[in-house]
Amino acid sequence: MAQTEISPAVQNAPAPYPNAASPETDAAAETPKKRNPLVFIILAVVLLAGAFYGWNRYQFAVAHEETDDAQVEGDVYPVLPRVGGPVLEVKVDDNQPVKKGDVLVTIDPADYQQRVNAAEAALAAAQAQVTAARAAVGTAQANVRTAQSTIGVSEANQARLQKDLKRSTFLRQQDIIPQSEYDAVQANLRATSAQRATATDQVAVARQQVAAAEQQVAVAQAVVKQRQADLDNAKLQLSYTTITAPDNGIVSRKNVQPGQVVSPGQQLFGIVGSARTWVVANFKETQLEDMKVGQKVKLEVDAYPSEEFEGHIESLSAATGARFALLPPDNASGNFVKVTQRVPVKMVLDKVDAQHPLRAGMSVNAIVKVK
Repeated sequence: MAQTEISPAVQNAPAPYPNAASPETDAAAETPKKRNPLVFIILAVVLLAGAFYGWNRYQFAVAHEETDDAQVEGDVYPVLPRVGGPVLEVKVDDNQPVKKGDVLVTIDPADYQQRVNAAEAALAAAQAQVTAARAAVGTAQANVRTAQSTIGVSEANQARLQKDLKRSTFLRQQDIIPQSEYDAVQANLRATSAQRATATDQVAVARQQVAAAEQQVAVAQAVVKQRQADLDNAKLQLSYTTITAPDNGIVSRKNVQPGQVVSPGQQLFGIVGSARTWVVANFKETQLEDMKVGQKVKLEVDAYPSEEFEGHIESLSAATGARFALLPPDNASGNFVKVTQRVPVKMVLDKVDAQHPLRAGMSVNAIVKVK
């Protein structure tokens, strides 16, 4: 059988439908690709969990106010000397617990003891002046009594001489006694009258002396009081040479050594009170609308990240923290940049945890339930 030859033109001719797919390809395209349903389940669970978490956070934010601008506060007592002088002895060290009344520092008392001795001597002298003034009052009163006795004697002599003059006048009229005797009786009467007048003046002078002596007693007594006050002050200054603890606490930041010369008002160290601590949280003024005294508080202390402390609001400050600054802002001047102010809120713990003590200055995150 002869083979049919195909011309080159026929061999190079294009196919009648170049884009047409083969039957196998059409069958594969018609079959839809199956997707794994687990992907949809996981996505739905994630969306539901996110929605639930977001809803809870929204509800929490509506019912609570939170700030991390808070710290633990406590009583810190500065130990300051009231008198100056060289330090003889320091009986405490840093971080040492002390009780109220414990001796902390002793200042050399020699100068102050000398002042006490001088004040005691001055007081004794003033008391002696009082004794002398009272003796002068007694002398003046005795002079008054003597002058009054002289007046009595003069009055008696005057009465007797008046009777003698009356008799002498009668006898002289009868020419029984000489004129000289009659003149002598008159002279004695005038002398007695003069003595009485002098005695009366002496009584007045003696009474003035009594008043003056009593004034001297009052002045001396005032001097005694002044000297007694000086002595008390000297003893008080002497007592200040022994510095004691103002309250129970722990010594911190000791800045004094034996032999150091200290001056009044110089801070030697501080005592951190151990009896009570509290938290001061500075909330924005926009967070205070529903905040009231007594509301529950949850405190998160940075030092104890796994612990939560419960407390309540004890008080809210009457002014913002900026009002106590050296240069407080004046938002009413009209020429300012408005800044949201913060108000200090004092919080106290409902229960003290001895295993997790709070120390002054610790950072806190405070959360207040306002609704």
